[in-house]
Amino acid sequence: MATGDQSKKRKQHYRPQNRPVKKKGAYPLKPGVQGFFISCDGGREFQASQEAINVIDSFFEELMHGIDSKAKPGLFDNPINKKVTFSYSEDEDEDEDGDGEEDESNDAEEEENKGDGEKKEVTEGSDSQVIEKELASEGSCGVKSLVETEAEKDKVDEEKQKNGVDEPPRKKACMEEANPLAKVNENAEKSIDKLIEAELKELGDKSKRRFMKLDPGCNGLVFIQMKRRDGDPSPKDIAQHAMTSAAATKKHMSRFILRLLPIEVSCYPSEEEISRAIKPLVEQYFPVETSNPRKFAVLYGARANTGLDRMKIINTIAKSIPAPHKVDLSNPEMSIVVEIVKTVCLIGVVEKYKELAKYNLRQLTSTN
Repeated sequence: MATGDQSKKRKQHYRPQNRPVKKKGAYPLKPGVQGFFISCDGGREFQASQEAINVIDSFFEELMHGIDSKAKPGLFDNPINKKVTFSYSEDEDEDEDGDGEEDESNDAEEEENKGDGEKKEVTEGSDSQVIEKELASEGSCGVKSLVETEAEKDKVDEEKQKNGVDEPPRKKACMEEANPLAKVNENAEKSIDKLIEAELKELGDKSKRRFMKLDPGCNGLVFIQMKRRDGDPSPKDIAQHAMTSAAATKKHMSRFILRLLPIEVSCYPSEEEISRAIKPLVEQYFPVETSNPRKFAVLYGARANTGLDRMKIINTIAKSIPAPHKVDLSNPEMSIVVEIVKTVCLIGVVEKYKELAKYNLRQLTSTN
């Protein structure tokens, strides 16, 4: 007799050769991405990531299609269910009035002829006999004509059958003419179904998603990657629009999100990599030839990495900014955010960092 432990045999799982192992959960954070660096309550990373995608997507749609546009323009310009009102013409009204007058004249003539009914029956007795004979003759002629027409139709049908000619399908054509909107409705339904299927495929395909969560590997942190396309606003524009609208409306937009920072460049945390990766940001926000020099400050933060020198990273970024622009730690116009998470350095540029509560959504929307 086998014991219970020996009877339960474990299944052996074999790894297929030359195939990567599929990892469950979000993809890890790596250099070369851009998006949004979000802090949240510890243990609420999953809820914060789902919430952040919805919040960021809503502000992205506002920038793309306007603030008050909740639906895409042109979607309901030609609705299928449309209220139709009928207007009657003046000719039809005149015809109706004319019919009423004729009915009144006929009623008057009948009332006048009621008293003279006996005289007409006596005096016009002979005429009535003549009229009955004429009607009988007309009836016989009508019957004859009907019989003749039916006989002609039978002859024509026999000739067609002999010649092998069939009648055209008139009923089907009439039905198609009577229901012209049937084909339009079928085509509309097919096009809507195709659009829904395409959208579902796009949502299921992770490569076509605009916003996707990545795992930074630290407690209380979330990173939302943005796959930017041509004509899309930058993460800086989306984050700044979200903070300004939150400060103006004081409307609660999130439950788990604390701070939302835009990230436009990511690289390995070394001085050479940082100085090379920050060049496009310097050319975009801190041009050499400008009549309006900016005051800037460098904001440094590190998580799960203690092997880097804080001042070396800050000096590397400050030296890459050209001369017309100056450092001002008390009242900067632009702030360069540097967040180091394990072996990834995230860099972004924000405006009015202190005025907008350090880009903290919870503080901006709190009424206390």
